[in-house]
Amino acid sequence: MTIIQALILGVIQGLTELLPVSSSAHLNVVPWLLNWTENPEFMAEFSGSFDVALHFGTLIAIAMFFFKDWIVLIKAGFNKVVKKEDTVEGKMFWYIVLATIPAGVLALVLDKISESIIGDNFKLEMGLIAFALIVMGIILAIVDKKAENKHKYEDINLKQSVLIGISQAIAAAFPGVSRSGITMTVARSLKIDRESAAKFSFLLSTPIVAAAVLVDLAEFALTSIPFWIGVFSSFIVGLIVVKFLMDYLKKGSFKIFAIYRVILGILIFGVIFIR
Repeated sequence: MTIIQALILGVIQGLTELLPVSSSAHLNVVPWLLNWTENPEFMAEFSGSFDVALHFGTLIAIAMFFFKDWIVLIKAGFNKVVKKEDTVEGKMFWYIVLATIPAGVLALVLDKISESIIGDNFKLEMGLIAFALIVMGIILAIVDKKAENKHKYEDINLKQSVLIGISQAIAAAFPGVSRSGITMTVARSLKIDRESAAKFSFLLSTPIVAAAVLVDLAEFALTSIPFWIGVFSSFIVGLIVVKFLMDYLKKGSFKIFAIYRVILGILIFGVIFIR
């Protein structure tokens, strides 16, 4: 993998992981459109730990942006058990923990099912990505438009947490769905306001992405320059994007992201047909 390829993929990861547009879709589609997938050496490296390395970059971005929140959450979660202190932060910490466990187990199961269905059929994978982009885009637009802004971050309960947590397992197994996209969509359907939906989605994604990084940590190409270019670029762009999205959702809606998903899905179907 060249430095330019690593830089492009890192920027794509940083742009799309945190927006509800599916980073897995873009990381599969862009190399396909640019014919990088025709290179066995590129595919061997990209199919290895590089994809997880890119997620490591955006994971650092999320962790840095919400660093103070996580310190408060962890401290409050500890105090809730040890000192029996009831606080919003303590409650939210354990809600995140309880929502992550079933999500992790379900993600492993669905991932195996997804692999057995898609296999090495690249055209089928591109078709499923396009289909997921369009369907989830339409669902996101409809849900976001009709949902009330009834609940804020601190009002989220255990049932809502678990439902949102389980939903991210679907995205982990099927490219094109989008982890942030489906969790924010479910949160909006549960009448959680946009900014709170995004914040809880990012906090909830942190443990499960961290677990994926730790599993593949031994396979990281730590001496590779392209590896670090990918990680660093995804981190920098991811940090900018998460700040943008949290500010944007104070007044904006998810409509623009839904429209983009549908257009991209249609374009992918078009390329499949032409090729």
